[in-house]
Formats: sequence, C-alpha cells, structure tokens
Amino acid sequence: MNRLYLLGANLVSLLGATRTLSEGATIGVCAVLMGSLHQLLMAPLRQRLAGCSYVLASLLLLAALASCLQLALRAWWLPLALALGHYPLLLCLPCLITDQLLPEHGRWRRLVGHLCALLASCLLLGASRQWLAESAGLHLASLAPGALLLLGLLLALYNRLRPGPAQPRRQGKR
Repeated sequence: MNRLYLLGANLVSLLGATRTLSEGATIGVCAVLMGSLHQLLMAPLRQRLAGCSYVLASLLLLAALASCLQLALRAWWLPLALALGHYPLLLCLPCLITDQLLPEHGRWRRLVGHLCALLASCLLLGASRQWLAESAGLHLASLAPGALLLLGLLLALYNRLRPGPAQPRRQGKR
C-alpha cells in the first residue's frame, strides 16, 4: 500500500475539517467508523464479485454509509455537523482508495494501522490549529492554507524524528 496515495486521499478531510480539536476528533472518528464498516461489510462480497460490479457495490455501500453518517451527525450533533459541512461525505473517497490499495494478505492489520494514524493526525492537526489560532493569535492557522503549512511542518518534524536506515560502517572503502 502506497502511503502517498492515502495521504492525498485523506488530505481534503484533514485540511478542511480540523479547525478545532472537536472537529478533528469528530472527522477522525467518522473516518475510522466509515473505513472499518466499509471493509467489514465488503468482506463477504470480495470473493463473489469482481471488476466493475465490485466497485459499483462498494460505491453504493459507501453512499449509504455516508448518508447514514450525515443524518446521525445532524440528528445528535447539529452545530458540529453544520461546522463540518460536507466533509464527512467526502470520506467516501479515502475508503474507496483504501479498499483498492490494501493487499489481500494482512489486510486488517494494515487497515487498523492506517485508521489509527489517520485518527492521530486529525487529533494532532485539530489541536495544534486550535492552539495556534486561539492562544498564539495566528489567524492563518484556522484557514485551509495555514492547515496545509502546519501539516507540512508536522510531516517535516515526523521525518526528522523518525530513525532512518542504518548506515554501513565501511562507506566508500573497498
């Protein structure tokens, strides 16, 4: 599974719907719920359908899940649903791409890892955007370009702190 495709697919919900910690937590939980329910409900159909019929069934299931999610948000958390707008409906795209990119072997382990990373990034981005906008007085953090800049900084920090591959001891010597 290529992480760059998954990052690009989740970028819309990460940047648009994480202005505050509560919005970030809500969109993260919605993404985890939709992704896991989609994979769980498509598991029996994976062996029976192939090609275009599988993609069509996946799209119909995602449309039904997104509609139910949007109705549930509007029924129980109307102010938060109005603040999120149509971003919960856009979670269908990452679910469809994730379904196509997941391998057959170790599918659930990779899905859980991806969904946990997505939830953590939604929480981290929402908390940092809220802190920068309210405490530091940086209004740009509450807008989408500020979120893109902040996401780039967080990814650079992650790459800096992540241990790299071990260097060979005998570089350049024969």
